[in-house]
Amino acid sequence: MSATPERTAAGAPHKTTDERILRTSPLRKLLARPELGSLVGALAVFVFFAFAADGFLRAASLSTVLYASSTIGIMAVPVALLMIGGEFDLSAGVLVTSSALISSMFSYQMTANTRAGVGVSLLVTLAIGAFNGFMLTRTGLPSFIVTLGTFLMLTGMNLGFTKLIDGTVSTKTIADMEGFTSARDVFASTFTVGGVDFKVTILWWLGLVALASWILLRTRAGNWIFAAGGNEDAARAVGVPVAKTKIGLYMGVAFGAWISGQHLLFSFDAVQSGEGVGNELIYIIAAVIGGCLITGGYGSAIGSAVGALLFGMTSKGIVFAEWNPDWFKFFLGAMLLLATLLNAWVRKRAEATA
Repeated sequence: MSATPERTAAGAPHKTTDERILRTSPLRKLLARPELGSLVGALAVFVFFAFAADGFLRAASLSTVLYASSTIGIMAVPVALLMIGGEFDLSAGVLVTSSALISSMFSYQMTANTRAGVGVSLLVTLAIGAFNGFMLTRTGLPSFIVTLGTFLMLTGMNLGFTKLIDGTVSTKTIADMEGFTSARDVFASTFTVGGVDFKVTILWWLGLVALASWILLRTRAGNWIFAAGGNEDAARAVGVPVAKTKIGLYMGVAFGAWISGQHLLFSFDAVQSGEGVGNELIYIIAAVIGGCLITGGYGSAIGSAVGALLFGMTSKGIVFAEWNPDWFKFFLGAMLLLATLLNAWVRKRAEATA
């Protein structure tokens, strides 16, 4: 698109440059990246534990860190997209457990191939995500209220149905059922690289980061997500399907919960119905540390991955350093505050150089 000439007061044409084709310096591009603050923090934490914990730099230790990060990162990615879209999901933690319980109990009670249970779990979990999005867009209630209600309902249903069907607070083992081995290969297997074992969840995590980054940066849906989170009314006025976008984002969180739930089930072949409570805060923390704004409209999938990596390095670094793990929550809270302050400073610098 060419620049449009304007006329000065004397009537002479004056050429202006379209702001969309202005050159941007590499420094400005770097400062504008939402994950910059978390990358700096991750590097600092890595260097710190490299000196503080003797075994931190071992290949097996790094594999453990990546596994811990991936179990958080699989959920942090869709939660980050939802936050960019301007919403929260407080039911994400227990939805992981619900997904695992549905898969396990359907397979056991129906004496079906475990792959059938996995499929039914996917459909039901996506339906719960769609329900969250539908209730949000139809009622106009804040996402905090809508998903808090879903959180309480799922918490009660997880415990109530498990005790009603299985008589205890945990499901029956499905390790001897047909299809268990093949499902475990997909969701909970281990692969070896250079003599070091890695969990398949790392591949799921990296795949979701790549997919989410492509959606945000290369598709129309990505533009809709940023627009809906930045200014919902303005986005709706220019034709953005805000309701469909937010329902889709909640279904994305549900999809991540399904993957995490199947990993939980096929790692241990049974599920405790009370698991998952409180994990939703960890997913949100990872997204915020990665640069997502609570107000929406800003963030990245890569940032959420870095936030999850920070969580993994801190949780396992404390163990490798042989410190009291009771201090973990303190370090997690300190990281949240420091990363948020650093992200705010980076944004101000980016705006100042714009």
